[in-house]
Amino acid sequence: MALENDTQAPDFDLANQFGEHIRLSDFRGTKPVTLVFFPLAFSSTCTGELCALRDNLAMFKTSGVELIGISVDSKASLRAWAEQEGYDFTLLADFWPHGAVAKEYGVFLEEKGFANRATFVIDLKGVIRASFITAPGEARSIEEYRSALDEVLPAHI
Repeated sequence: MALENDTQAPDFDLANQFGEHIRLSDFRGTKPVTLVFFPLAFSSTCTGELCALRDNLAMFKTSGVELIGISVDSKASLRAWAEQEGYDFTLLADFWPHGAVAKEYGVFLEEKGFANRATFVIDLKGVIRASFITAPGEARSIEEYRSALDEVLPAHI
């Protein structure tokens, strides 16, 4: 079961698409974070979703929110995908131990071997303030992100 709102977001340390290690706790006190778990790079639904985020990146930047995508793909796959699609935000490899971070957030699908489409908006104190998950195969809408940011951030920045 996915983590609930108003709970502390588990810290993690994962490699990004460039091999740099990113810790969630590094943003605490500095920037709110939106974590976007997605199943697999290069798949059609995930590509559509992340292209929509790319095209609406200003929504996160103007709110001062760090946008971070997470999947079980390797950092090399994520880098190739980001370069191909022009993603100018962090993608993290939850590659090994396989899906460990997705499991901590309660969104790893054991039978499939990857994370569900789940989003967590985390405030400056590291607390999950908004979250949403779509059914397998169903893309998240930009409106869901906009609503979560509008509802959460003014009260918790």
